[in-house]
Amino acid sequence: MRVVSLPDVAYGATAVRPDWTDLPAAVRDAVSSRLGGPVTASASAGGGFTRAFAALVTTADGARAFVKAAPLSEPISDWYAREAAITAALPSEVPAARPRWTLQAGGYYVLCLEAVDGHVPNLPWTPADLAAALEAWRVSAEALARPSAELLGLGLPPLGAIVRDELSWWSEIAAGRAPLPPVPDWVPGRLGELAALEQGLPDLVAGPGMLHGDLRVDNVLLDAYGRARLCDWTWPCLGAQWFDTVTLLVTAYASGLDTDAALAPWDPPPDGVDGALAALGGYWLTRAAGGPSSASPHSRQHQRFSGNQALAWLAERRGWAV
Repeated sequence: MRVVSLPDVAYGATAVRPDWTDLPAAVRDAVSSRLGGPVTASASAGGGFTRAFAALVTTADGARAFVKAAPLSEPISDWYAREAAITAALPSEVPAARPRWTLQAGGYYVLCLEAVDGHVPNLPWTPADLAAALEAWRVSAEALARPSAELLGLGLPPLGAIVRDELSWWSEIAAGRAPLPPVPDWVPGRLGELAALEQGLPDLVAGPGMLHGDLRVDNVLLDAYGRARLCDWTWPCLGAQWFDTVTLLVTAYASGLDTDAALAPWDPPPDGVDGALAALGGYWLTRAAGGPSSASPHSRQHQRFSGNQALAWLAERRGWAV
């Protein structure tokens, strides 16, 4: 049986965020006004890798909402605005919190979402938790197989272009245009094969479906009944929806579960899966070597963990000695 691997810091405890009292008074007053009463409690979201405010807030009369806030001067405020537009346009079948309202106050953009009683799945994944997450994504993918004109109008980039522009690091390294980051010992001898796999990927991920675009364990919430919801719909794209299943299953592989069996119902092309794992592994390990992050201080170790697990899964699939 495969050895279980865990990150140094749990995905539910990666965020470093401001508290409610750190927000400008004008922001707090505006949020309280929209919620119908003063906020008396705030529980910050522990998962994620940004430094922006994100918390479940409760008012004096017990009303609750999930509130995100970021300075208008920072790019993340645009991300929150995009998330608001996307989640508002998602089909009703997609299990995701919907926006209640947005506002601007005190130089901040604020997004208020429905409150969800849930937690990020613990690692190692249990089969039941993973099944719930996969079912939530299956239902979502089915509903998004032909995205609406409203969603398409928001500008969904093709996944193939993202692969070529952002996920082709082995090709850059092989051509001498980028340095080799710290990698498993077997990687230098397979560099040409890794580059070839990622170069063939853009054609294999073409498709009309909408992807979440950032489907990983900390973007899943499990409620008290074991049902999963998918959050942080900021980076959707168009392409083969099995790609998101691969990204979600990287941590399941690290948990010792049979990820190839979990992936089988999606009927992905084998070279596509291998190309995805190669491309993701190269991207994550390159990012991990980029020095301290301006986001969460835990982001680099999670990128390193994810990259190593993606390459380990790839090597197992290809029968490479490691």
